[in-house]
Amino acid sequence: MTAVDAAPAVDLPVGVEARQPPEARGLRRDGVRLLVSRPGVAPVHARFVDLPRFLDPGDLLVINTSATLPAAVDAQADDGRSLRVHLSTPLPADLWLVEAREPAGAASTPFAGDLRGTTLHLPAGGTVDFLHRYPRSLRLWLAALQLPSPVGDYLARWGQPIRYSYVERDWPIDAYQTVYATEAGSAEMPSAGRPFSAEVITSLVAHGVGMAPLLLHTGVSSLEGEEEPYPEPFSVPADTARQINEARAAGRRVVAVGTTVVRTLESVVDSAGAVHPGGGWTDLVITPERGVTAIDGLLTGFHAPTASHLWMIAAVASPQLLEAAYAAARERGYLWHEFGDSHLILRR
Repeated sequence: MTAVDAAPAVDLPVGVEARQPPEARGLRRDGVRLLVSRPGVAPVHARFVDLPRFLDPGDLLVINTSATLPAAVDAQADDGRSLRVHLSTPLPADLWLVEAREPAGAASTPFAGDLRGTTLHLPAGGTVDFLHRYPRSLRLWLAALQLPSPVGDYLARWGQPIRYSYVERDWPIDAYQTVYATEAGSAEMPSAGRPFSAEVITSLVAHGVGMAPLLLHTGVSSLEGEEEPYPEPFSVPADTARQINEARAAGRRVVAVGTTVVRTLESVVDSAGAVHPGGGWTDLVITPERGVTAIDGLLTGFHAPTASHLWMIAAVASPQLLEAAYAAARERGYLWHEFGDSHLILRR
């Protein structure tokens, strides 16, 4: 059985993609809808600003403080053809995992051709040399990147946030940041945390809910159907591991804010359920068959049926709970993807 076979039967309705940030729809970032799913009860409809209402004093939210890079850069081939390069994940020796896409209007579509041995020219004299396809991906390439300035400075000048065709137009990089982001490094926004506002965080703290940080720099999410996630760098501080272990020992819930947090914590939890500090690279693939150990809940968005994120979410929630949640979301017209609505899954 594949991970896709093990995932629940959900579908993506036509026209429910969030095409712009909530602020452009007349909402605050914390004004998006929140669907709350718990075993044995019907899904509850609320707003994200109501989040403290569904958590108990002593619960612990674990957040990913990675900030988003403007990782899309226009490029040109020697024959004059225009492409767009998405810088996904930095590797040693100025190597990167990158994705090439063909401009299609303001957005882009995947480039299906063979780029091995091709050099693309970037603004201000930068180049990207495509070496070979990354063996665990259908779209990613191993490439050598040469830039005239440090990558952060270069992208700040020449890069744009990665966006896909369902987003109507370009938005500034600030639209792709969480309010608690501290260290730039993600090719795409760890979007489960986007609805948090200073006001919601203040309400959570006043309610006795804790927040603990970790870091995982996520790469591009435009993976094909059964394509597995690839390795990503992460770091779990000692104090975060301590807070998680103390919360669980006291019977309090640990709720991951986003699938990046789940992947990180499941990479450092031992067979007895204790979370350890540390860092490195994780290539963990979480499926319903594997299950999860380190968390009691997940705050996430709504994901396409073939997305690897959905495999992980199905490891947190039962198929029945998840199918009921997605049916309720479809009925009420919840919005999908990074600018869309939120889903709180509590396992107990």
